[in-house]
Amino acid sequence: MATTRTARTAWEGNLLNGKGVVTFASSGIGEYPVSWPARSEEPNGKTSPEELIAAAHSACFSMALSNGLAGAGTPPTKLDTQADVTFQPGKGITGIHLTVTGEVPGLDDAGFTKAAEDAKANCPVSQALTGTTITLTAKLA
Repeated sequence: MATTRTARTAWEGNLLNGKGVVTFASSGIGEYPVSWPARSEEPNGKTSPEELIAAAHSACFSMALSNGLAGAGTPPTKLDTQADVTFQPGKGITGIHLTVTGEVPGLDDAGFTKAAEDAKANCPVSQALTGTTITLTAKLA
């Protein structure tokens, strides 16, 4: 069964001086302010498209890795994933780096790294971002 999730952004003004509010419509978890300075300089309590991509990617990757590990008979006790999305004004998103630390009983570093590389290649968010360089650091706790 296909599912659709929805977010909306209400924007006022031009790019450099304007501002907006992103609303997570499907989940109802809240509204978050966005602005160009928050995207290209310091966040100052606002979010950006890149932070939203990082959130989606870290969650999707964690789910894919958890599923792959469990399917191989080594379910994780814990995964801690960080996604760093780099944005360069004038160029766009120039890269994404995933860092994952896992607690996986019965698995060695090589096995964990292989499972993490597979999750990186196959999670739906990674696949949606194939035009971007995605790198990975994976280690056991």
